[in-house]
Amino acid sequence: MRRAIKHKKHVKSSPNWQWGSFWTFITCIVMPLVLVFGVEYIQRGSLNETWIWFVQNPKLVAMNAILDLFVLLLIYVLAGNLIFSVALALLLLCTMSFVSYFKVKLIGEPFFPWDIFLNKESMNILPLVANKSALLRIGTMLGVVLMLIILSFKLPKLRLRIGGTRVVIGVLAAAALYSFGVNAPLASQFMDKMGANEIVWNQSENYGNNGMALAFTMNVKNAIVPKPSGYDDPSMASLAQSLMQNQAGVQTASAKVSADQAVQPNVIFIMNEAFWDPTLLPGVEFSQDPLPTVHRLQQESTSGYLLSPQFGGGTSNVEYEVLTGQSMSFLPAGSIPYQQYISRPIPSLAGYFEEQGYKSMAIHSYEGWFWNRENVYKQMGFESFMSKDQFQNPQYKGDFISDDEVANSIIQQVDNTKQPNFIYAVTMQNHGPYDDNRYGTNEIQAEGSLTPDAKNTLETYTQGVYDADASLQKLIDHFTETGQPTVIVFYGDHLPMLGYDYDVYAQTGFIQSSKSEQWSLDDLRRMHSVPFVTWSNIDLPKEQKPVLSNSFLGAYMLNQMGMELPATLAYNEELSRKMPAMLRNLVVDADQNMYRAVPDNLKDDVNKYQLMQYDTLFGKQYLAKSMDSPYLQPSVMPNYNQEFAEQPPKDVDDSLSASGDESP
Repeated sequence: MRRAIKHKKHVKSSPNWQWGSFWTFITCIVMPLVLVFGVEYIQRGSLNETWIWFVQNPKLVAMNAILDLFVLLLIYVLAGNLIFSVALALLLLCTMSFVSYFKVKLIGEPFFPWDIFLNKESMNILPLVANKSALLRIGTMLGVVLMLIILSFKLPKLRLRIGGTRVVIGVLAAAALYSFGVNAPLASQFMDKMGANEIVWNQSENYGNNGMALAFTMNVKNAIVPKPSGYDDPSMASLAQSLMQNQAGVQTASAKVSADQAVQPNVIFIMNEAFWDPTLLPGVEFSQDPLPTVHRLQQESTSGYLLSPQFGGGTSNVEYEVLTGQSMSFLPAGSIPYQQYISRPIPSLAGYFEEQGYKSMAIHSYEGWFWNRENVYKQMGFESFMSKDQFQNPQYKGDFISDDEVANSIIQQVDNTKQPNFIYAVTMQNHGPYDDNRYGTNEIQAEGSLTPDAKNTLETYTQGVYDADASLQKLIDHFTETGQPTVIVFYGDHLPMLGYDYDVYAQTGFIQSSKSEQWSLDDLRRMHSVPFVTWSNIDLPKEQKPVLSNSFLGAYMLNQMGMELPATLAYNEELSRKMPAMLRNLVVDADQNMYRAVPDNLKDDVNKYQLMQYDTLFGKQYLAKSMDSPYLQPSVMPNYNQEFAEQPPKDVDDSLSASGDESP
């Protein structure tokens, strides 16, 4: 027995065990620093910028290394082989960094914790990054990972033996990551000492200052929307009374629908993909006006600019604001309500118009599963959703169904429905990127101080908006000819992504910097302002709106049409007169003054707006209990999408078909 015990002691103190412990210790010290440098180099895209950040921020570097160490230890506990665990940690962290790098390049937003849940949607960016430079970088990373995996079979395993030590290390690593993610008190104090400074309102700057691992971890807690201060039953009952008094006091537009126009008009909202006015680019001339219809309507009817919460992507967030009247400003940066929050019936324009006797229908010329629309539209009270699968032999322009085909579908639906229609249409033709020469020869040429690649990108995009403008004119011509009472609201969801790093915008001087964290308030407003125009063949007021949040558009148009507003939308209309537009980091007041945050004189009004939104989206629906309002008691339509479930899609009338490329 003594010999056996002595033998065990001898094994434990053997040179191989000592060297293994030594190399394990060195690897756990050095590799997190290497991972931090590699991740930041990928994220920033510049060796010089990475080195400067690395040298000037030793505490933040150490904080990122500590987080990477916990990730490595957790993988080590699960895999048991140190070199193999390093390979997996490298693959995981560098993949996250690549995703963040390309996401910033494309739409100006880094990789967030909730992006993990985007499932099929994330595959949509693959064509955007499948260029030679991107593939070379990704290939290099995969090559290093493969080399480490091979070495893990050749070199000593440096295994972590199964037992109490392994369990303890795993629990401690998981607990530490959890504590930092949820911002537990001790973790928060430690991060403060290490110099962490979360910049929620500017996530590009947040990741740039703090480093990716730290910024990503600090964002974990933002996946849960906290209850606003003052949210309880008595407070919401008091707010309900205030809302009802406000509803009675809100005056509708001076020119209401007259008695001879008492028939309910069709109401058609068209959110055109990436629609914007390229003639706003300074120093750029076009061979012809790419937007003759929109420019005419800007002079003849109610029009202006919408302040979009998005740039270059995130279309569903704009839909969310318009359809619900709620604001993305109260939700975590980069979040997707369609994916994350909407799982029960929610008040929307679709449900409102159904209550008024309309047929509410959504039309989108892309996959129904994208952004979870097929489920969300059901929760919003739409009666029908026509997605790509319901288009019969549609014509394509480039890779997507043409805008003209969407116009045909709108016409067909209105003509074949006895009820008045509320249609929310979302197009797809002009989706980026725009460096694919999708139209062959473009009808409109651009001249200005642009590189050949930038010129080609701009001309391809401009051809798309030219087609969008023509599809709008087609609808106007049809309803002018038929005389069916109709109101059309036409706008874009966000500005287009015209090259990496805002290339076309920076080259033309539309913005002063290609780095969004350096934008002035004027730059920020320009890069989030999309034109909207209206047309109607009924008598409506005509007004120019310099700026209006998407979340206020629904209430504004209902008021313009002389329709009675539910109490919450009446509050939106009232608030928009004091504060017409709001983003997370930009507020515009009634005098067109701009602020980085809500000014003191508007904070109480905005707090009420936030309480209303939280109550509807996450809370206990106190307002619905305190007010007798069908709008606040939404339900799913029992016949949702039955027309497409029971019947095959009908062919589009040949007389409505537009010329264009056939689907490959």
